[in-house]
Amino acid sequence: MSDASTPQAEPLEAAVAAPTDAPRVGIIMGSKSDLPMMEKAGAVLAEHDVAYEIRVMSAHRDPELVADYCKNARMRGLGVIIAGAGLSAALPGVAAAHTDLPVVGVPLSSSLTAAGGLDSILSVVQMPPGVPVASVGLDNPKNAAHLAIRILNVADASAPVKG
Repeated sequence: MSDASTPQAEPLEAAVAAPTDAPRVGIIMGSKSDLPMMEKAGAVLAEHDVAYEIRVMSAHRDPELVADYCKNARMRGLGVIIAGAGLSAALPGVAAAHTDLPVVGVPLSSSLTAAGGLDSILSVVQMPPGVPVASVGLDNPKNAAHLAIRILNVADASAPVKG
């Protein structure tokens, strides 16, 4: 179903402390078809020397995997999660429900929708109270990466991230 070149989410093991070179940003998406778009966020992070990881996991098909990933994100060294999703765009909200880290949602357009991406936008921005998700524009993972860099700069003012 997947090949070795496609990033895949794997079950996470508990870690005592994150290594110093651990990824600071987790980029997750609901489908392998979203990978070319979401890799643009990784390119921005790489330009600014921010370590990141990128995984495919579906809020609908792999809800336990998403929950595990998000619950363990902080102890693995992540400071921000960028979640890209199309159609019902549940992934950013599910991620935010399972972590206290900032989650930046990237609504993605899809050829499978009649709404032209409006469904994704509304799904990302209309979160219930207590489940905050920041949102960037439709198909704009680059801005999600720039926002993640700014969040990391505020969180770690003693050692600001270049950018």
